[in-house]
Amino acid sequence: MQHLFSLSYWFNLRPESLSHVGQTFFIGLLSLFLLIIIVVFISRKRAGRYRGFLKRISNFSFGNLIIGGFLLFFNYEIIPFFSARFWLAVWGIIMLIWLYFIAKSLKKIKTSQGTPSKEDEIKKYLP
Repeated sequence: MQHLFSLSYWFNLRPESLSHVGQTFFIGLLSLFLLIIIVVFISRKRAGRYRGFLKRISNFSFGNLIIGGFLLFFNYEIIPFFSARFWLAVWGIIMLIWLYFIAKSLKKIKTSQGTPSKEDEIKKYLP
């Protein structure tokens, strides 16, 4: 666990392959992304107000499934530069930023759900 806090672990351009536990976790994460894509694809017809949110989640999962698949492939084949650990850190940071914007859009949907807009107020008095 101490090697996680050393710079030589994260910026080694010729890292060793992931351990069995790490590879299993990685494959499980990619399987979760695939499951989310399937569930969103099935339930997108009944989405209603949350259609845009579900589309963002689907795009997030699809993009990270592709990127994660490449990173897993590079790690499995032990390609020196592309299997470096800092790519995993960069990918994790990008995922967190992407999830922040998805959560922000969900919050916007929830706040606009209960209050009618000014246009709706005006339209109810017009013939």
